Amino acid sequence: MLDATEHAQTPSELSDLGDLLSATRALTHRAAAFLDGDLNREQIQLYDLAFSAAELAAAREAFDVIPLATGSDRQLLVQVANTFAAEAVANVLQRLLIRLSSYGLKQSDFPTDWAAQVGEHLSPQALEALGHAMLDRGGDLPTLGLDEEKSMMRDTFRDFATDVVMPRAEHVHRNDAIIPDEIINPLKDMGCFGLSVPQRFGGLKPDNFEDSMGMVVVTEELSRGSLGAAGSLITRPEIMARALLEGGTEPQKQHWLPKLASGETLCAISVTEPNTGSDVASVSLKATRTDGGWLLNGGKTWCTFAGKASAILVLARTDPDIKPVHKGLSLFIVEKPSTDGHDFEHSQEGGGRITGRAISTLGYRGMHSYEMFYDDYFVPGDALVGEAKGEGRGFYYTMRGFMGGRLQTAARACGLMQAAFEAALSYGADRRVFGQAVSNYPLTLAKYAKMGAYISVCRHFTYAVARLMDQDKGQMEASLVKLFACKAAEWVCREALQIHGGMGYAEETAVSRYYADARVLSIFEGAEETLAIRVVGKALKESATAANV
Repeated sequence: MLDATEHAQTPSELSDLGDLLSATRALTHRAAAFLDGDLNREQIQLYDLAFSAAELAAAREAFDVIPLATGSDRQLLVQVANTFAAEAVANVLQRLLIRLSSYGLKQSDFPTDWAAQVGEHLSPQALEALGHAMLDRGGDLPTLGLDEEKSMMRDTFRDFATDVVMPRAEHVHRNDAIIPDEIINPLKDMGCFGLSVPQRFGGLKPDNFEDSMGMVVVTEELSRGSLGAAGSLITRPEIMARALLEGGTEPQKQHWLPKLASGETLCAISVTEPNTGSDVASVSLKATRTDGGWLLNGGKTWCTFAGKASAILVLARTDPDIKPVHKGLSLFIVEKPSTDGHDFEHSQEGGGRITGRAISTLGYRGMHSYEMFYDDYFVPGDALVGEAKGEGRGFYYTMRGFMGGRLQTAARACGLMQAAFEAALSYGADRRVFGQAVSNYPLTLAKYAKMGAYISVCRHFTYAVARLMDQDKGQMEASLVKLFACKAAEWVCREALQIHGGMGYAEETAVSRYYADARVLSIFEGAEETLAIRVVGKALKESATAANV
């Protein structure tokens, strides 16, 4: 998706925008090639180019999904693709125009009459027509690219989110409560925690191939119910399962994977430290050899679900001197008693201690994220993932564990957007101001048009990346979809709240929670700035340079 010439062909309904999109991609390619690639000095340019690449990749997926649709679904998706692609082109070209010299471009390099071309699809008439179509469907957008099994899975978890999660979500949020067993226990029975565990270990994932789509579908539907009270429950078992499958010994896999799959063991992931953030390689929590195992000393932060969890996957430094520094990291499975509290302390007979304090947060409540401190906390030798062969391999196992995290976060964003969209459509139709329903006004219809278009495109983009990842591809595309979907979720939830007016700002209205929850998406699983500059931006520069050699 980083190749400026890739997928130049588009469906016939969109041929007028196809050439324009290809020309816009080519300009971003030239802009990236012009840069020196200094990740510190050129941050503004790389950040803009990363989001440009994400929008253009999403527009491509808007095109690609149309042939799968028929009838009214196809008609709607053509409107969606036209609207989205036109806005993507306008956004990208405006970013380039305001910094021409920074990218080595001239105005004469830009496509002729591009404003007129995009203006046709962003006219008030076009947006109102799409807004009416969204309103008529009540938020029921076409969902394509799922087989029968995944469609049934989607329906099952959508019903669960509606019937079980949504009635409890507001209580969890407003009381900063732990996720209740009425949500967790049925999900255990449904096999939710085993989506990334192979069937031979009691999970749902096929033994001989990847199946990211199930994880995406379930995550999206649970996030529609509540991001904090359901949508992130399967993230941590997925990370731990992938890390164990990558580097664990056979006894470790046999012991832990069945427990993860059944939900008998709820787990947390402890990687981030107060001074490291997204810089995983700089982790400093120490693991020191002692008789029979290791002693852990140091602090961690943003360890989500650490209280409820009875097992924590901890990244620690076992070699402080080795270079490069990421080779001195190892991964441990730390056991502790489960608790529902906001604070906990567990002391060992030998004097070791682990403590945790939940961090008060704006949103994303239900799992609690903890500051952690390990004080001579003993873990046995077989708690080191991979045991002897795993020493110094913790960074790689962690990265493997996080492999699906960005994709899963995009799915969470899609579910949250869908919930906000449905609420906005319902409220707009019921609320009357100045003599008519809010939903009848042109500006509201334009909002509906763009909200629905963003959700549809993000969803199908996420599905496309899931298919790529199952082919052992798509790592860069996962970064692109995460970047764009999380940013889109903030805007969609903001507009949903705005449509509610004053009631949107009231805690008793669900959209206030959606808005607060959406803000976290661009921070976790790779902060937006780090992802844009040091992952996507760097790759764009390298790709453009290689193409010009």
